[in-house]
Amino acid sequence: MSDSLISAILAAALSAIAMTVIVGGRYVITSGLFAWITSRVRPGLYHGMGPQIGRELRWSLLSAAIYGIPAGIVAWGWQQRGWTRIYTDVDAYPLWWLPASLLVYLFLHDTWFYWTHRWMHRPKVFAAAHAVHHASRPPTAWAAMSFHPLEALTGAIVVPALVFLVPIHVAVLGAVLLVMTIMGITNHMGWEMFPRWLVHSPLGAWLITASHHQRHHEQYKCNYGLYFRFWDHLCATDRGLSAP
Repeated sequence: MSDSLISAILAAALSAIAMTVIVGGRYVITSGLFAWITSRVRPGLYHGMGPQIGRELRWSLLSAAIYGIPAGIVAWGWQQRGWTRIYTDVDAYPLWWLPASLLVYLFLHDTWFYWTHRWMHRPKVFAAAHAVHHASRPPTAWAAMSFHPLEALTGAIVVPALVFLVPIHVAVLGAVLLVMTIMGITNHMGWEMFPRWLVHSPLGAWLITASHHQRHHEQYKCNYGLYFRFWDHLCATDRGLSAP
């Protein structure tokens, strides 16, 4: 094995480790922040849930590695080999592509999530993997990444795969990750933080918030989406809102 290949492998491994630390740290900080907000807005909501939160933390930190390793390798490939379609020059594509690419990424991620999520509710797959996530009854702000490794893997490959296929500015990619993080947490907090006028508006009928996702955790066979209710409406799996 040549020295250059060894150096490349070490660099990719270090990038994977660094990204795992970043993903884990992001999870602890953001979930911790929203758990703190919950303690102020809904005091006592998580009372007596210490053992469950402990399980959510352990599964989530394992998921952080599963998300961080491919992300780190892709980040190394982008910076050192130019493998991806991530770009830094705003003028490389028309300006309208900046917001459009954000919506494209969110829609494609949402589509992948909807169909893999429905697959995970097949009895054998549910028992083998997805039951870990549904063991959070009710979910808390710490449950957003509480996945069995198989489920974490299905989620971890989406964005790293898309950056090889769909051009995206690095800042917009950061926005995608921000939306993914915030919605993943807020949808599991057990209470609705978005204003009622939005949740019950015509726009809200197409967006997923805690009121919508809470019903999934209550009834299981409905409300499978991540960001949008498009696929739930189209496939007649939308069962409306709960009242968290």
